Amino acid sequence: MRAEKNYLIAEVETHLKKSDYVILANFSQVSVADVSELRNRLATESAEFHVVKNSSLRVAAKTLGLPEFEGALAGPTAVVVGGKNPAGVAKVLKKFFEDKKKLEVKVGVLDKKIVTASDLAKIADLPSFEALRSQLLGLFTQTGAAFVRVLDAKVKKESPDAPAAEQPAAPSA
Repeated sequence: MRAEKNYLIAEVETHLKKSDYVILANFSQVSVADVSELRNRLATESAEFHVVKNSSLRVAAKTLGLPEFEGALAGPTAVVVGGKNPAGVAKVLKKFFEDKKKLEVKVGVLDKKIVTASDLAKIADLPSFEALRSQLLGLFTQTGAAFVRVLDAKVKKESPDAPAAEQPAAPSA
């Protein structure tokens, strides 16, 4: 029996090492078909959904130095891990809950800090990383273009009848 427990704990540790975040969920009312659908949705974010024993999760989390989430380990627990985009995974979980009204997010751990279910819902409402990046890039280009227009207007204002730049004379042969 001890070897079996060690195997289960090692398996949970392997799951927890797959990403910088872990989301704990209560899956008590979720059917097998729903779990399959959720796994397919999570696959688009390269994330995984695993049902784990609370005792194995407790030991594995302690071994990996994760913050204590003892209060969330009541009832059936599943972990969502993997992928590089925790916000995208939170969006998938939120959408699944809105569609099915079955899966309940208990708590999350992001960068070794506890994140509540309400905080995860707020993260899910954020735009995607790519959208944020494009918004930031847009701000940079907007500011640069505005600066160039101001400089151009200043030059035109200071010397409205300035001659065009002279062309260098062609070398004589």
